[in-house]
Amino acid sequence: MAQALRPNTAGGLFATDGKPHPLQDALLAATLVLGITSFVTAMFHHLHLLSSWTGLVGILTGAYGQWISVTTRARFGLVLGLGASAVGFFLGMAHGGLFGGLFD
Repeated sequence: MAQALRPNTAGGLFATDGKPHPLQDALLAATLVLGITSFVTAMFHHLHLLSSWTGLVGILTGAYGQWISVTTRARFGLVLGLGASAVGFFLGMAHGGLFGGLFD
């Protein structure tokens, strides 16, 4: 059988389609950086402005990245960044919000 199908062992969770996607990769990197920043700064009560704003921007960036993503690799990273951004955003909102302490 010359036409026998072989399983795709080179693929996997991070398989790409072999084409460059610079916009999707930039959104992925931005979402991950914003998510990590938001998540880490949410652990400190006095950094609620930074955590809430980076979380909000990370959520918006990640949502747009999910909308235009074409590879599983990008979607996987975007979900991680979105989750970290959401946790940081919600904890930042609980600690004082987007404008907490600015307009007293």
